Amino acid sequence: MREVQDIWFRRAKEEGYRARSAFKLIQIDDRRKILRRGDRVLDVGAAPGSWTQVAAARVGPTGFVCSFDLKVIDPKGFPSHVRVMQEDLNKLDADSFDGELFNVVISDIGPDTSGDSSGDSIRSVALCNTLLDRLPVWLKNGGHVVMKVYEGGDYPELLRRTEKLFREVKGVKPESSRRESVEMFIVGQDYRGEKIEQPRQTEAKKRGWGE
Repeated sequence: MREVQDIWFRRAKEEGYRARSAFKLIQIDDRRKILRRGDRVLDVGAAPGSWTQVAAARVGPTGFVCSFDLKVIDPKGFPSHVRVMQEDLNKLDADSFDGELFNVVISDIGPDTSGDSSGDSIRSVALCNTLLDRLPVWLKNGGHVVMKVYEGGDYPELLRRTEKLFREVKGVKPESSRRESVEMFIVGQDYRGEKIEQPRQTEAKKRGWGE
């Protein structure tokens, strides 16, 4: 089983990708058509940079890829339309990118695994919810998101939240993911923004809350 899965590790080395995870984004994009020429892409938790490599190639020189992580990302070898940053996702707002929003937000970020699958899933879902919280200051209406999550008890609720924000939402497991892995990738297409939450705020005011 592991020998078969290591095909992707060998291919990554042969094709010059920084990690085997590059093929996960390639396979997701081949199926869902997320990345287009000329797009602005934000790569969240990007180290070591394999998803950045894929995104940069697919949007081309007329596009732009901004990649950040708490860890240092080596910029060597990236084309000129890639920018790397060492930052916390909670601290980046629209001003960090000169007020320009992105067409696509991609995230292969995950918590350090502890061996406790339930706890790992809870932390993974929390990271995804933080990412969704940031979308109003990152993502254009009509844009797309791809984010990794570890399946568990909170996964269905995360899907439901994502479905409120996007016209179409799918859970995808690429061929290059290890079969024993609990990772899943949520793909949201056609971002509708946070306006979906407005009726709840109005009802709260009717009840005298939040004044």
